[in-house]
Amino acid sequence: NITASLINNNPSKDATWRKPAQHNHPNDIMKFSIVALTGLVSSATAFAPSSFIGSRSVHHRASASTSSLDMKYKVAVVGGGPSGACAAEIFAQEKNIDTVLFERKLDNAKPCGGAIPLCMVGEFDLPESVVDRKVRRMNLVSPTGKEVSIGSTLQPDEYIGMCRREILDKYIRDRAIEYGAECVNGLVTSIDVPEQHKVNEEPYTVHYQEYQEGTSVGVPKTMQVDYIVGGDGANSRVAKAMDAGLYNFAIAFQERIKIPDEKMEFYEEMAEMYVGDDVSPDFYGWVFPKYDHVGVGTGTVVNRPAIKQYQKAIRDRAGDKIAGGKIIKVEAHPIPEHYRPRRIQGRIALVGDAAGYVTKCSGEGIYFAAKSGRMAAEEIVKLMKGGTRLPSQAEVEETYLKKYDKAYGPTYAVLDVLQKVFYSSNGAREAFVELCDSKYVQQVTFDSYLYKRVQGNNPIDDLKLLGDTIGCLIKGYSGAKPDAVFSNPVESQKRI
Repeated sequence: NITASLINNNPSKDATWRKPAQHNHPNDIMKFSIVALTGLVSSATAFAPSSFIGSRSVHHRASASTSSLDMKYKVAVVGGGPSGACAAEIFAQEKNIDTVLFERKLDNAKPCGGAIPLCMVGEFDLPESVVDRKVRRMNLVSPTGKEVSIGSTLQPDEYIGMCRREILDKYIRDRAIEYGAECVNGLVTSIDVPEQHKVNEEPYTVHYQEYQEGTSVGVPKTMQVDYIVGGDGANSRVAKAMDAGLYNFAIAFQERIKIPDEKMEFYEEMAEMYVGDDVSPDFYGWVFPKYDHVGVGTGTVVNRPAIKQYQKAIRDRAGDKIAGGKIIKVEAHPIPEHYRPRRIQGRIALVGDAAGYVTKCSGEGIYFAAKSGRMAAEEIVKLMKGGTRLPSQAEVEETYLKKYDKAYGPTYAVLDVLQKVFYSSNGAREAFVELCDSKYVQQVTFDSYLYKRVQGNNPIDDLKLLGDTIGCLIKGYSGAKPDAVFSNPVESQKRI
């Protein structure tokens, strides 16, 4: 396990002819992100399980009739986070499709900044009970300690939601179960992929360990399914089975810290973001408020072995604001840095982190995970035409992938450029913080993040911003200390 080692080692098939699905037993579970900003346009987001817990056993639905006319196609959604749960609830609403949702750990708390944009609350019909804090101010701190407070452009009813993933993920997953998805509390260990799965409809065989409450030992089982959606994160078993290819990744590290009530008052509606090569050579450190504690963390791609060193630095930078706090949980997880080379193979599709849908610069993934899961499922359900056929790889590529890339591809591209420009050195980081003092920058940034729409396009203000950017970069480089030199030529080449 790459994450663990880094932490431990360093400070058209006709339904009439459908064969019954088979299984092996008779009973059928960062990022908030404050954006980093663009010279002309900006679209940003937040860095960044558990669910249905109960003693009842899960039953895998068998066919309703021995008549082949009543057989249903079975879709397996692997992963019960936002991407998988949002996909499962769409499939489950199509009653002519059997939907099975696999989640290995129903009380999982994924290490994540936990920020979600305002538009997600309405678009995904989320209750306010899943939002721990409504952040309306963001404190940015430069390498030299200069602070800029942003948020004055927000309206009274606008905010960035801060969530705990174990609460958010459980809510969406339980809703999918209410719609009719069967939830298997189990770990998918491998998938048998038929050699000709791109041209025929031979079922996939999913191998998994099913867990019962009160025991950590799984029972080996198998299940045959007709379509698979992989929403099982950066270490995706689905991606491996379908030969999706590898991607570069960051390590995100976070400590949940319970601080005294009087200190928690500072973070009532406030989040903090620290930049500097001491907290990360290519990302940022954060202090995000949760229900009754703060999440303090950082991340890096280029120097993963030093993650614990950077974590100590962010604690030191926060200083008295979190002094006297008790660490109640330590979390770490890989975060993808770009799309998988192949996101669809035959009748297998990837969504969320498994597909690589995390933005550069801000590290946001929650909204894009949920959105990709929903978009993929909606397109696949349409193509299945009431459960009467299975879609081809080309059909899903022409619908789900094309629509997703058209909607969000520019956002990934812009934020990739911004990360390269503003997180490359301490001089650039100083310039970034100074630029964020601009009301125009704040307005464009927050509007783009909160509503996932490209904002700005005021030619005069954009031209002025370009000039300000150049000026801030010159000023920042003139007074900044050099970045620390590091080298990890072997580990830096690892991919997952």
